[in-house]
Parts: sequence; structure tokens; C-alpha cells
Amino acid sequence: MSKRTLEGTNRKQKRTSGFRARMRSHTGQNVIKARRRRGRARLAV
Repeated sequence: MSKRTLEGTNRKQKRTSGFRARMRSHTGQNVIKARRRRGRARLAV
């Protein structure tokens, strides 16, 4: 059996789309706000 072509890394995922990464930029903060408004259980990864 061959190996999967795409295997994600947790560190990369957290660094790019984690909560702290979102709060760093103004647009990221808007994303968090929008998700709060919708009542999402998970705001960020």
C-alpha cells in the first residue's frame, strides 16, 4: 500500500489558523468575531 500524498502537520496548522494566529491580524479578529456571532463551538483550530 502506498503512502498518503497529503499528511498535515499540527504545528503548521496551529501557526497558520490557530486562535493566536487569528488574533494577530485585524482580518483574523473579524473571522473570530463572525464565528462567535454564529455561535460556533470551535472558534479556531
